[in-house]
Amino acid sequence: MFKRRDKRRFGRVMLDSVYPRGGWARAFHYVTHRLRRLPDSPHKVARGIAAGVFASFTPLFGLHFFVAGLVAWAVRGNILAALLATLFGNPLTFLPIAMVSLKTGHFLLGSRFDEPTESTLIAKFRGAGEDLLDNLLAVFSGAEANWAKLGQFYHELFLPYLIGGIAPGIAAGLVAYYLSVPVITAYQNRRRGRLKEKLAELRQKTGKADDRP
Repeated sequence: MFKRRDKRRFGRVMLDSVYPRGGWARAFHYVTHRLRRLPDSPHKVARGIAAGVFASFTPLFGLHFFVAGLVAWAVRGNILAALLATLFGNPLTFLPIAMVSLKTGHFLLGSRFDEPTESTLIAKFRGAGEDLLDNLLAVFSGAEANWAKLGQFYHELFLPYLIGGIAPGIAAGLVAYYLSVPVITAYQNRRRGRLKEKLAELRQKTGKADDRP
């Protein structure tokens, strides 16, 4: 039911993760449509959605699917709903999520917070990745390892982001849960009613056909 007819190449998948074909509005409507049609109880689907939203508040980029699936399993939510709900974390919400998480994390750790811009955040993530790659290559080339950028990234960004994202992630997840339950319940009840009407019409037509001589 959830497989694509036309398989996308890896490059297309990566591009769509940054800017989906048709825009984020269309992607949002597509995901909400899929979530409402999941064959599971509203509460279980909503718990999955909450797990996906929570995962979006972690700095584990590239692992949000894994985190969402693990949290959904822990709270007995729908894992597919959790994976779809990770769309909550996207280029449009990345900066506000990061700012809230970083401010909260630095406050809890009692450290100084220098408010970064989106370009600064991306630059620090890139610098940490470059350090990690260079030091990995240094193991084979014999060059001297330098962990300065990675250390700065960990203390100024990753650790505060990780700690500070927990509280707002839980809060956003709870909001998503309580908003999702009545919407999914209403949709499933309406869909169930339509199926009953179609079944009644089919039985009525079948009965009329049987009554004919």
